[in-house]
Amino acid sequence: MNEAVNLGGVDVTIDDRGLATVEFSHPLSNSLPGKVLAQLSNTITALGENDQVKILVLKSSGERAFCAGASFDELISIEDLDTGKVFFSGFANVINAMRKCPKLILGRVQGKAVGGGVGLASSVDYCFATKHAAVKLSELAVGIGPFVVGPAVARKLGLAGMSDLAINATEWRTAQWAATHGLYNDIFESVQEMDKAMEALVSKLLSSSTEAMKGLKQVFWEGTEHWDELLAERAAISGELILSQEAKKAINKFKSKK
Repeated sequence: MNEAVNLGGVDVTIDDRGLATVEFSHPLSNSLPGKVLAQLSNTITALGENDQVKILVLKSSGERAFCAGASFDELISIEDLDTGKVFFSGFANVINAMRKCPKLILGRVQGKAVGGGVGLASSVDYCFATKHAAVKLSELAVGIGPFVVGPAVARKLGLAGMSDLAINATEWRTAQWAATHGLYNDIFESVQEMDKAMEALVSKLLSSSTEAMKGLKQVFWEGTEHWDELLAERAAISGELILSQEAKKAINKFKSKK
């Protein structure tokens, strides 16, 4: 397995106002190997249980790509169904951790989001982005499909929007497209403008009722109570598809273009 799989991680800061900032990173455009996925889900769950935390912000490191999605190095190394199910369950666990977290989660998307990155942006409760934050669901082009992130993406974009991204798997959709379809709440010309607006909203939310925000969070996610089972089933589908020779060839082709 490529050494890059073992790199990356998650950093957390909690300020004295009760704002927790969760920042994930990976040298390959903030891609998501299993280790980082596990850290993300565990971190979000712990912060949800921390009485000192009122609001979460999810971001990635750097000023370019927000998230390149699944780690190709790890995908290509999967050789059996159990390993595949475990890997894709990592995405399911992060989405479910975000869904169950009783605190509102704000997203900060500074650049392009692919695959699982679109799933993360879809799973926050309010999402800021720059004009550079184009989106793409590339899974079908690598022999699988956006099965695990699909429910989260469809929840924000609707089935039509999710289908557009899933079928046009090699095509980028602009940040404006994503905002028009409900993925992003606000888009900005620059990171600086985005961060200024995000801080303004954070300040307002930190002075709001914790119980009221918790209640809103439950309302926002009504109808998703079965997602523990649903996303586990979807992870099994992806875990089986990734074993095909077609998927292996497609991933190697994508890697050769990088």
